[in-house]
Amino acid sequence: MNRVYTLAGGLLRGNSVENTLLILLLAIALFKLTFISPALAAETSNGAKIFEANCASCHIGGGNILISQKTLKKEALSKYLENYNSDSIKAIIHQVQNGKNAMPAFKDKLSPEEILEVAAYVFQNAEQGW
Repeated sequence: MNRVYTLAGGLLRGNSVENTLLILLLAIALFKLTFISPALAAETSNGAKIFEANCASCHIGGGNILISQKTLKKEALSKYLENYNSDSIKAIIHQVQNGKNAMPAFKDKLSPEEILEVAAYVFQNAEQGW
């Protein structure tokens, strides 16, 4: 039996059960790719991975286990980070690079690209309310 399955040409030859299964599998795949959760997409970003490996032990869920009012929520960042309101990403990058008080500096541990990625991740989550 000669069966051909192509998407581009729109040609399906075979029995109706095979065609139905193929169409069902394609529909499921398209649904999963089209409707991926933004939270899931954010959690799989490189910034999220860097945050989980380096920051989450103190800042889980955008909080702060050492100083409860100095969270990573927008209101707290605006209050505690110098220049946050004028250049949020730059202010977060400065904090990550240099640390302050109980927070260690990461400029010798993370590359400039990693610091930018984690800063973007923190900014995005702060804007969305963690």
